[in-house]
Amino acid sequence: MTKRPRDENNTLGTKGGPLDGIRVIELGHFIAAPFCARLLADLGAEVIKVEPPSGDPVREWGLKKDGNSIWWSVHGRNKQTVTANLKSEAGRQIVIDLVKQSDVLIENFRAGHLAQLGLSDEVLREANQRLIIAHVSGFGQTGPDKDRSGFGAIGEAMGGLRYLTNHAPGTTDLPPVRVGISIGDSIAGMYAAIGIISGLWQRDHVGGTNQGQPVDVALTESVLSMMEGLIPEHSVLGVVREPVGARIPTAAPTSAYRSADGKWIVIAANSQPLFASLCTVMERPELSEDPRFRDNQSRVNNVDALDDAIQSWTEGLDIEQIEAALVKGNIPASRIYNAEDIALDRQYRARGMVHEVEDPLIGRVSHPGVVPHMPESERHLCWTGRKIGADSDTILSTLLGMSKERIEELRREGAI
Repeated sequence: MTKRPRDENNTLGTKGGPLDGIRVIELGHFIAAPFCARLLADLGAEVIKVEPPSGDPVREWGLKKDGNSIWWSVHGRNKQTVTANLKSEAGRQIVIDLVKQSDVLIENFRAGHLAQLGLSDEVLREANQRLIIAHVSGFGQTGPDKDRSGFGAIGEAMGGLRYLTNHAPGTTDLPPVRVGISIGDSIAGMYAAIGIISGLWQRDHVGGTNQGQPVDVALTESVLSMMEGLIPEHSVLGVVREPVGARIPTAAPTSAYRSADGKWIVIAANSQPLFASLCTVMERPELSEDPRFRDNQSRVNNVDALDDAIQSWTEGLDIEQIEAALVKGNIPASRIYNAEDIALDRQYRARGMVHEVEDPLIGRVSHPGVVPHMPESERHLCWTGRKIGADSDTILSTLLGMSKERIEELRREGAI
């Protein structure tokens, strides 16, 4: 990819990461597009987040300290923030002027909404023909349902995930459970990041088009693409995959088991050698010779009896004892982590996946690290999520050449 020279790059003077030299304009709100932009920022792109003067509504989500969202510390990290009222002509012109000097624009309004504001693909492309425009919406930019509204939860429902994350049939009348995070939004954000990087490569590699192109990501389709054999199995055999709770329907044993101290541990010993090792660790070697458990398919067919045998072992030991025995036996296993377990995990700490930083808004806070690790061009956390419009004056003056008087005029007009 052709990169902008570093001394023309971002106004905060940061550097490093494989995407150093790529400038991204984020018109995102809530989760999907901002998550995508955070991934790109973590990998070194300069991200300028354009917010309404009132700020991204997600700034009000989650637990707070001193009136500031703790989640925002991560959600907005490594981004610069500029305010612009897109309902005003001056606010829209700010976006167009930023686009002229950028590589990517990402948004997650309802399909067509950006065009209704006067910022259609044609208008943006006229400002910069090399611009990659990434649209993230509930149902995509085309098709009969493109105008429907949709959040990550709708993507999870229509993509099949919410059906499969339910308890096994007949075990409860409660509603199907969600994953616990806005996974549909995050998956869509990752696909958008892949599309953006692919678009940059197609634009800039030898023999490339030198033209930007749109990236169209639907929340529903992003979740559906993760559904493994769900669709092909139905098309060939007419099978509707059902939720199975903690188990994997094609391999056993793979489930969660309760310890004597009330913790849960996942044990995945579904190959022949691993199952034999588990039987040894449990001091039940005869189970590996039992005809009910002689191979994986037999174990799947008799999974209730198998899980009962494993449960009778785990419920007699505390979680530390179980983990120690399984690690010694080289059997894939882990207690089900909560936030405290994650924060204390030595592997996460050693690889920088849990590290403490100083946030000017909330004080000392732990952040998840950057994924993927790219040691030869690693970019570390540069700054935490900033106040609304913290970089407006700097960017408008440095990048767009506005005078102090013009910036104040825009502020009085409500354009920023």
